[in-house]
Amino acid sequence: MNRAHAYKASVDENRDSGDDPDFGITMGLFSYPILMAADILMFNAHRVPVGKDQIQHLEMARDIAQRFNHRYGEHFVLPEAETDEHVATLPGTDGRKMSKSYDNTIPLWLPEKKLRKAIMKIKTNSQEPGEPKDPDSAAVYSVYAAFASPAQREAMRKAFADGIAWGEVKQALFELVNAELASPRERYEALISDPARVERELQQGAERARDMSRPLMDGLRDAVGIRRLG
Repeated sequence: MNRAHAYKASVDENRDSGDDPDFGITMGLFSYPILMAADILMFNAHRVPVGKDQIQHLEMARDIAQRFNHRYGEHFVLPEAETDEHVATLPGTDGRKMSKSYDNTIPLWLPEKKLRKAIMKIKTNSQEPGEPKDPDSAAVYSVYAAFASPAQREAMRKAFADGIAWGEVKQALFELVNAELASPRERYEALISDPARVERELQQGAERARDMSRPLMDGLRDAVGIRRLG
């Protein structure tokens, strides 16, 4: 657990600021990889779509599954990580990894005007229109690539080479994202306007999860020797 990226990053930050290495670190942060491993292994997932920054969690889940199988018999599938090079890790509006902790996210369900405003805040360099730009170092292109088709990505890379203005890039990104989210946004707004429906969906999902995981959990209990009381 001490080797988890998020934990190590927090420890390094504390040391750099002169605090105790574990200052402000909660059990939730420290044990989060175990929670993720449980979510993956309890359904015997074969392939798990993750960003590159989450691959370590898959490796931890595999290690746990492999150790359990070695000791108690073959019960767990060893999950494989499935990544997409264009959506592996999205940068936030300030160029760092997009994270609520950094307050640099672009919330998916913003109304159109607020969505455009958020996208226009994405940090860029001071290059002027007409100057060739590097898409691989631009946060705005990374977000664009996550939503774009291969043809759109190729066209945008050419536009970068031709010196497209940053404002034009952001406008193109807004139009692309807004078009992608228009229909899901409507469904989301309809859903959150009906809290009772949300609760029903959650309860039904929980029941489906229990139905899928209960046979495996029973087998694991038997393998370890844990018996139900009564």
